[in-house]
Amino acid sequence: MPFARVTIANPDLPADTQSDLAADITALLEKDLLKEPEVTVVQVNLVPADRWFVAAARPFDATGVHLEVSITAGTNTAAEKAAFIEHAYAVLADRLGSLPAAAYVALYELDGESYGYNGVTQLARRRLDPAEKD
Repeated sequence: MPFARVTIANPDLPADTQSDLAADITALLEKDLLKEPEVTVVQVNLVPADRWFVAAARPFDATGVHLEVSITAGTNTAAEKAAFIEHAYAVLADRLGSLPAAAYVALYELDGESYGYNGVTQLARRRLDPAEKD
């Protein structure tokens, strides 16, 4: 049940590129982190390019981007997380073109007692169905 937020320093990013990016991120979460697409949410935030700074300067020749994904702690191995970060960066570069020297992908691992969806924590879901992955 990941929630992904991608912030992009391009307020004019075409809607089809946004949709393609959401589909790519969802597919990577399924492939690399074994997450279910049916409960995956991707939010695309577009911000003005003149508000994005790397090393205290605007990256005029690149598109600033930050991808952050919330997942339940303990549901993925270090290798799975590393693969996702590598592949997500490649997708961002493919869809957005040139990226600045610092373009981050972050996985936030949240405790199952403190994270859930539709009013039920992940811990409670696991107790109801021990096969539940995330």
